[in-house]
Amino acid sequence: MQPEVWSDEVPVGAGVLGEVRAALLERDGLVRGVGSGRRRGAAAPGFLRVEVRYVDLKGERHLQVAEFDERQAHTRNVPAAESEKVVDELLGAGYGSWHVEMTTETLRLRYTKKGKELLHRQEDSREQQTSHDRVKRRVLDPAAPFLVELGISDHQGRVKPSRQAKYKQIEEFCKLLAPALDEAVAAGRIETDRPLQVVDLGCGNAYLTLAAYHLLSAAGHDVRMTGIDHNPAARKRNTRVVEALGWQQHLRFLDATIEGAELDVQPDVVLALHACDTATDDALARAVRWEAALVLAAPCCHHDIQKQLKSVTPPAPYALMTRYGIVRERFADVLTDTLRAAVLRQVGYRVEVVQFVDSQHTPRNLLLRAARTGAEPAADLRAEYQAMVTEWQVTPRLAQLLLPAAAEVVS
Repeated sequence: MQPEVWSDEVPVGAGVLGEVRAALLERDGLVRGVGSGRRRGAAAPGFLRVEVRYVDLKGERHLQVAEFDERQAHTRNVPAAESEKVVDELLGAGYGSWHVEMTTETLRLRYTKKGKELLHRQEDSREQQTSHDRVKRRVLDPAAPFLVELGISDHQGRVKPSRQAKYKQIEEFCKLLAPALDEAVAAGRIETDRPLQVVDLGCGNAYLTLAAYHLLSAAGHDVRMTGIDHNPAARKRNTRVVEALGWQQHLRFLDATIEGAELDVQPDVVLALHACDTATDDALARAVRWEAALVLAAPCCHHDIQKQLKSVTPPAPYALMTRYGIVRERFADVLTDTLRAAVLRQVGYRVEVVQFVDSQHTPRNLLLRAARTGAEPAADLRAEYQAMVTEWQVTPRLAQLLLPAAAEVVS
């Protein structure tokens, strides 16, 4: 592979979309094209992300289109002779950014808040794979230096057998972060004329902190990353890893609690992965008060609501759901995250609750992905939320932090 050479991002004219179109139609040169996010002022695309590439089926070349919703990919194979119509439909679908990998270069198209097109070019060299039964593409290269430094991959760039679960967790996180950030940028919620500010609250051993920095930097963002944790041993280890990677100028670790963390800049993206019990609520509340454009939180244990359910009389006819301890615990998990999502929606965030990793890797496998829109909540949302907490006689920690008036009604 040739050294990376990035050109300056500059506004360009109407021909840019034509360049991307031509690249997507290049049957012998396209490796893959990815559309994601939502273009400001355009109708929302029908899918969160689309990926296109060329494959050979029974000796004939086809354009393979994989469209992703929150759960799965919907794949169709279109004869190459019909590819122009499909590509034009996809380019007109309102995606906010396009990442197109060719055999000789990579094109990255995005739109500014004012609707201007910006084209970013990277000289590159890679092989086109048109076999339909190719190896599944990985978002995160196992040979990435930070994975080797963390001991997840060996020095030959292979994931160690004992670290497969951790690698899978990190890769799935990257799959969720990348399109969410692209959408926030395309919608104008994150400015692109300054460094991207990212904070990881309760970062622990910083696996995902490092993964986020690697992913976003490789995508062309000028990232400033801050990991916050109150564990001196972890902070010392993390700092050593960052220095070994040469990232210390843009990635730092601060000694602070989630509640006590003070930043000198407003973060664009806030991460909180597996913060225990109400520490997730504390992290979500900090993100909201910082008015972060994007928040990704993977909750861990849910003791607070579990404890409250032990002392309440369940609304009829749901007493059976709290009779058995293990069922009550699982219901408390669902109820806690449902109420968290409802609170975030009431303070101006659009929220998705998605599967983080498969349950075979960890039972704590949900992720809250929240994008700040500033929209006023609908009256029926507030009414539904109030009815639920009143019926179940619970007071969510996040509501105490962000909706004190509503919390007082219940308590």
